[in-house]
Amino acid sequence: MREASYIRRRGFVARACIVLFLLSLLALLACLCAGSAPYALHEVWKALVSRLGGGEADATAALVLWGIRLPRSLLAYVVGAALAVSGTLMQGVFRNPMAEPGLLGVSSGAALGAAAAMLLNLQASFWGFSAVSLCAFAGGALAVLLVMGIAGLGRGGLTTLLLCGVAVSSFLSALLSGLLSINHEALESVYMWTLGSFASASYADVALVAAMLLVALFGSMALARDLNAVSAGGDARLLGVDAPKVRLLALLLSTLLTATAVSVSGVIGFVGLTAPHAVRRITGADHRSLLPLSALAGGLFLMLSDALSRSLFAPAELPVGVMTSLFGGPFFLVLIRRYRGGRA
Repeated sequence: MREASYIRRRGFVARACIVLFLLSLLALLACLCAGSAPYALHEVWKALVSRLGGGEADATAALVLWGIRLPRSLLAYVVGAALAVSGTLMQGVFRNPMAEPGLLGVSSGAALGAAAAMLLNLQASFWGFSAVSLCAFAGGALAVLLVMGIAGLGRGGLTTLLLCGVAVSSFLSALLSGLLSINHEALESVYMWTLGSFASASYADVALVAAMLLVALFGSMALARDLNAVSAGGDARLLGVDAPKVRLLALLLSTLLTATAVSVSGVIGFVGLTAPHAVRRITGADHRSLLPLSALAGGLFLMLSDALSRSLFAPAELPVGVMTSLFGGPFFLVLIRRYRGGRA
C-alpha cells in the first residue's frame, strides 16, 4: 500500500523538485542583485554573460558578482542543502521532528576546533582550505566519534546516544568558554564564527561541500526505504531491516554533512530543523521524497537568509546565523506546540 502510494506521488515529487529548482535559480539572480552595492537585474545578467565571452560589462560589477557574490550565494545554497539533508537523517533516526544536525555535538566540536586554530594562529592550508576549516571539520567529526564511542550505538540505544550527545556538547562548549575567557583577543573572531558567515566564500569551498552533498545524498537515498522502516517504529527486523546498521550509516552521513558545512560557514542553526519539517508537512514522511525536496528547500532558505543578512542593514552585515534564528526560533516554538499537542 505504501509503495503504491509512493508511485502515485512520484509525479508530484518530480514537479515539486523542478519548481524548487527553478525558484532557486530565480532566487540566485535576486541574491546577486542584493548587497551593499545593489545591481539591477540587467547589470547582473550582462556581467555574468560577459565572463562567458558574450560582451563587455563594468569591470567592478564583474569582479563583485563573479568573485564575491556568486561563490557566496552558491556556498550558502549547498550548505543549506547539506544541513537540511543532515537534519532529515537525524529526525528519521531519532523518530523526532525536533532533532537537528548539532544534536551529537558536531557544532560544539567544530567550534572548539576552529577556536583552537584561531588561538594558535595556524596558517597552514591543505588543498586551498584554511587551518580553521580543517580544524573545525576534525573537531566536529571527533566529537561525534566520541559520543558514539561512549554510548555504543548498537548496545546503548538511541536514548543513551542522545544523552551522551548532550553531555559531550555541553563539555566541549565549556572548554570553548574556558579558552576564550583566558584569550580575550580571540573572543570577537571566534564569536563571529559561531554565528555563521559566508563572507570568505570561495569556489573551492563550494566544490567541497557540493561533492560531500552529492555523496551523502546518494548514500542516504540508498538508505531511504530502510530508514522509513526504522523511523516508523516497531520491529524493523520483521521487514528484513538491520535497524542498528541503518542508524549508524545515517548518523555517519549526517555527521559528514554537518561537519563539512560547519567547517566552511561556521555554526548555523535551524536550517536542518525547519526545512525538513516544512517539506514533511507537504510530502509526508517517506524519505525517498523527503530527502531531495529538503535539500532544495534548505538551500533556498539559507541562500535567501544570507542575502537578507547582507542587505537589510547595508553596508553593515548581520551574521547569517542570526537571520536563520529569527525565522527558525518562532518555527521551533510552533513545532513544540504541535508536538506536545500530538499533531507533529
